[in-house]
Amino acid sequence: MKLSIEAATGLVQWYDTNKRPLPWRDTGNPYDVWLSEIMLQQTRIEAVREKYILIHNTLPDIASLAACDEQTLLRLWEGLGYYTRARNLHRCAITLMEQYGGKLPADYEQLLKLPGIGPYTAGAISSIAFGIPVPAVDGNVMRVIARLFEITEDVRNPSTKAMIEEMISSLFTTVRDAHFVSSFNQGIMELGETVCLPNGEPHCYKCPLQHYCKAMKTGSWKQLPYRSPLRKRTIQNRTLLIIRDSDRFLIHKRPSTGLLAGMYEFYGVDEHLSRKQAIEKAGELGFFPLSIHSLPSSKHIFTHLEWHMKAYEIIVADASDFCKDDFLLVDAKQLADLPIPSAFRTYTYTYALRTEKNG
Repeated sequence: MKLSIEAATGLVQWYDTNKRPLPWRDTGNPYDVWLSEIMLQQTRIEAVREKYILIHNTLPDIASLAACDEQTLLRLWEGLGYYTRARNLHRCAITLMEQYGGKLPADYEQLLKLPGIGPYTAGAISSIAFGIPVPAVDGNVMRVIARLFEITEDVRNPSTKAMIEEMISSLFTTVRDAHFVSSFNQGIMELGETVCLPNGEPHCYKCPLQHYCKAMKTGSWKQLPYRSPLRKRTIQNRTLLIIRDSDRFLIHKRPSTGLLAGMYEFYGVDEHLSRKQAIEKAGELGFFPLSIHSLPSSKHIFTHLEWHMKAYEIIVADASDFCKDDFLLVDAKQLADLPIPSAFRTYTYTYALRTEKNG
């Protein structure tokens, strides 16, 4: 299997004519490529666009990102999930300021050494920002290539990805022009996002590769790419105790490692509690509830875990003495400035602490 120069050139020409106008595209700034690629990991473009503009306007360069405190960055990131990405982005910016003069290195191997940058991201930055002839293989690329050549191997298998990377690397040994490299890698991703769709029938009539595509000729696109099943997500029941005294909220900071590390949350336990049990749990914490109200249930899905949450609002006379260890007592304004994961969106919206617009 080999990508022909003719087919690749057609893809580059299609991309140059049909690419979507995106705020990070064609700016000539490697920082924009890096920031957008980290934000786009496991996240749809529609969800990233406005957040990218917000973060970029607030932190327009590597120096400002490095100088930003982590809590502010996590607050800006709120709603995108996968918060480790934001932390690694921050760590990487600090490393760039300390070791690379505040610039991203124009070197694939050097990029791989930086926090939060793996083979795909290093390939994307190298090829898009610097025109370096290396592949950048994500799910879109694997889907397009799998259908183009009717590859039936499991795309979750690292050997399948390696095969596709080698195919693109071989093409780049023939054509090393920087514009070609950048537009080819972006073009094949763009094709997967807008034409060779993951869900529903692909728009083959729009595809610049349609005359080369085996899956189009045989109709096998319905089965391709093949992905072995993921393991089922674990269901975890949780109960949130939203403890308030007048206009203040008791907030818990999660541990520095593990799920949602270092983020802020309403205090919770990993089981479903009845109203009576919730009152007893509040008592164990040292509170005498003046009133308790049930709040709407909610669900949040992580990659391998689902939280099924119940919640109670518990009003107490005074929670001042409880401000210790990993707990904070904050008013609504202070709470709005804390990085609270979107897992608790139902409850932040309940108290008008967030809006759909600012995520």
